[in-house]
Amino acid sequence: MQEHGKKYNIAAKNRDIASNYQPRQALELVKKSAFAKFDETVEVAVRLGVDPRHADQVVRGTVVLPAGTGKSVRVLVIAVGDRAKEAQDAGADYVGAEYIQKIKDGWLDFDVLIATPDQMGQLGQLGRVLGPRGLMPNPKAGTVTFNVGNAVRETKAGKIEFRVDKAGNVHAPIGKVSFGVEALETNFTAFMDQIVRSKPAAAKGVYVKNVSVSSTMGPGVTIDSTLYRA
Repeated sequence: MQEHGKKYNIAAKNRDIASNYQPRQALELVKKSAFAKFDETVEVAVRLGVDPRHADQVVRGTVVLPAGTGKSVRVLVIAVGDRAKEAQDAGADYVGAEYIQKIKDGWLDFDVLIATPDQMGQLGQLGRVLGPRGLMPNPKAGTVTFNVGNAVRETKAGKIEFRVDKAGNVHAPIGKVSFGVEALETNFTAFMDQIVRSKPAAAKGVYVKNVSVSSTMGPGVTIDSTLYRA
């Protein structure tokens, strides 16, 4: 069993481990319990009643967090011509097909990669580099598109991608401890709404089994999961 430090143990006393809290209460406890010297990320973890081994039960998608993520996102767009100019005008940090060679040479100083469909043939050869890092553009995530301007603006505004892991869990950042509780609650609600909308038709039984929130270093606080059951 994992042993925690003194600060964690003190923070853990703020919440009743046997209780299921309302979202706002839980987020207030997360803010109160944060003890690190840096601005911790507030994270949500959802355990889903799906079997990700079956393709028709894989839960993945994107959501734009209304209050943003609190993180500066470096966006690279692989596009040419008018699409490249559109990406630049929308605020992309790096734009151009020449970055494909730079990635081959080991450059990876970006957080999100957006590409137009006509450039994916060249990007395919970088799958071994981009795939394991979660950087390969994907149509389902909205990162393979001719509408690069909108994709850049959404990403900069707080768009995040989520995907269920092999154990049936989804983890996502919904802001920073420095955020007001209203901002965190707005982001949390937007995320959970999208999770519920993403329920696969093949999923049987209880879909949302468990929901908890925590800060990077702090203890988890359990939220009443019955709020997300039809």
